[in-house]
This record gives sequence, structure tokens and C-alpha cells, in this order.
Amino acid sequence: MRAFIDFWKGFRLLPSAWLLLTQFVILILTAFARESSSFRALLWIMGVLVLLIIAKVIRQTPMFTILGLSFVGCAVLFSTLIIFGVNDPNIQIIAHAFEACAYLSAAYGVVRYMFSDRYLTKDELFAAGTVFTLIAWAFAFLYSICQLIYPDSFMNPTKPGLQSWLDLLFLSFSLQSATGLSDLMPMSAPARVLAMLQMFCGVMYLTLVVSRLIALHYIAYLPNQKTNKNDDDAT
Repeated sequence: MRAFIDFWKGFRLLPSAWLLLTQFVILILTAFARESSSFRALLWIMGVLVLLIIAKVIRQTPMFTILGLSFVGCAVLFSTLIIFGVNDPNIQIIAHAFEACAYLSAAYGVVRYMFSDRYLTKDELFAAGTVFTLIAWAFAFLYSICQLIYPDSFMNPTKPGLQSWLDLLFLSFSLQSATGLSDLMPMSAPARVLAMLQMFCGVMYLTLVVSRLIALHYIAYLPNQKTNKNDDDAT
């Protein structure tokens, strides 16, 4: 019990962990999506909570605070208009654009935070997962913008027309993880360019972030090795 309390106290001080957990909760809720207004309101509340946590993450990382927080504030404002019944596609495009910018800003800030540390900590492990999900969510918003501006940007044998948010998010995770499991096919030129950019981001994520974690893990043991060497020399 004591160990659990200590873990919970430490977990509360890790905004990256909270951000990752909240995104997973939204992902699980999306699997049980309903058309009721109460369920949409719940998802909106969770989305706003993610944006607020992103604001906290941005403030604690070497990110341009004013710019990042402006993205978060505008995303909350325009998403509020949508949840209150504003169905104008232009409002949806603007909302998704600010949300994508907010997620990318947080991802950039977390990456800079990870590269500024000298030793591997629990926060770096949560931050690594957070960066992956932030980029995946951001590209899902960009895909949504793409299909609103260019209809039939994605081909789905079972769902013609505009694709659902879950389908776009599934495409985003498939491309970024290089698994290629999605049944969506980017058809328009902008959609294919976005897909190629995300493939590049996925490869660079594995190259830079994972290699950085390995380096931090190695550095963490260097002081102990030096101490042991000094002790052996003294003996």
C-alpha cells in the first residue's frame, strides 16, 4: 500500500504520464462511440482536458510558451463552438488546425525536454510514449482537415465519403508505426503528401527518440562505473 501511495504521488508530478493516460482513455471511449449528445459532450470534455494538460506540458518544456498556449486557447474556443452546434466546415477546419498545432507544439516541446536531460528518468519513458501519440493525433486532425477541403481524399471500400475520426486515427497510427494495417487509402495529392510526411516522422521518431533513450540509459550507469573503477584502483 505504501509503495502504491508513493507511486501515485510521483505519478501526479509527471504531466507526460497524465497526458498519455488521458489520450488512452479517449481512445477507449472512441471505440464505444455513440451519436448521443451526452457522449459527444463527454468526449469534448476529455479533449479539452487533454488540451489543458498540453498547456501544462508546454509550460514545463523549452517550447515557445505564448505561441503554444495560444494554439491551445484557440483550439478550446473553436471546439466549444462545434460542441454547441456550429456545423460550419470552416469552423471545423480552423478548430482542427489549432488542435493539430497544439499537439505538434507539445510534441516538439517534449522532444526538446527529453534531449535537454542528462539522465534517464521515469518522465522520459512516459514522454517517449507521449510524443508518439501526440504526433499521431496531430496528423489525424490534419487528415480530417484534408478530407473537409478535398472531398474523397481517402478511399474506404466499406465507407465512402467522409471518414470517421476513429478511421483517420487508425490510419495515423498505422502509418506512423509502419504497420500498414489501415484499410484507408490516401487518394488526393494533399492526403498522400501528409501520409509521406507522417511516415518520415515515424522513422525519425524511432531513430532519434529511441536512440536518445538508449543513450540516457547508458549515461546513467557511467558514474557508478567510474566509482567502481576508482575503488578498484585504490585497492
